[in-house]
Amino acid sequence: MNNSLTNTARLLGTGLRALLVLTLVTGVIYPLVVTGIAQALFNDKANGSQIKADGKVVGSSRIGQAYNLPLKEGEETPRPNLKWFQGRPQNGLGTNSVNTQYKLILSGATNRSADNEELIQWVKDARAAVIKDNSTEGYTVKPSEVPADAVTSSGSGLDPDISPAYADLQVHRVAERNGLSVGQVQKLVDDHTAGRMLGFMGEPRVNVLELNIALKELMAKI
Repeated sequence: MNNSLTNTARLLGTGLRALLVLTLVTGVIYPLVVTGIAQALFNDKANGSQIKADGKVVGSSRIGQAYNLPLKEGEETPRPNLKWFQGRPQNGLGTNSVNTQYKLILSGATNRSADNEELIQWVKDARAAVIKDNSTEGYTVKPSEVPADAVTSSGSGLDPDISPAYADLQVHRVAERNGLSVGQVQKLVDDHTAGRMLGFMGEPRVNVLELNIALKELMAKI
């Protein structure tokens, strides 16, 4: 009986010491080491790839934003603010019914096949809107000039980037709406076009938030 109690006590003590050691190693030391490495080598990414403007954090380079006009009375869907460059459609996003205080953007895809009638109609409507919104006096957008990313959402619905082709297509409209020359706006796009990663991975891209911040700074100088 005494041996049994002694063995049980010894096993409990061993288990408790193992629990404390593993808690210290995996719950304290390991997270601190990983966090330290991340902060030292990947500080920007570890802190959310934040983008600042006027000394304030205005977003992340990894998460897309909407650039819409305030809702008018009776409106359910906001209209795009056409003075700014627009990102990809966000058809895959649901509505946030949990945390309404901050109106968090939800991530999600449409999960519709390429021959889905609703998706096809979305694409047709989006193409018509892109053509209408971006055609200006002396510049008419042709249907063949509308790139795929202008009429389809990404898998997450939060893609922060657009293709250079879609950015170029918006140049005339942005210039007209802001009283700028086409050359000034085109230079902004060119300056904010990133190439393929390592020269061969992915596609050239334009970060919409960074581009709109540069646009705002340009307008402030005029």
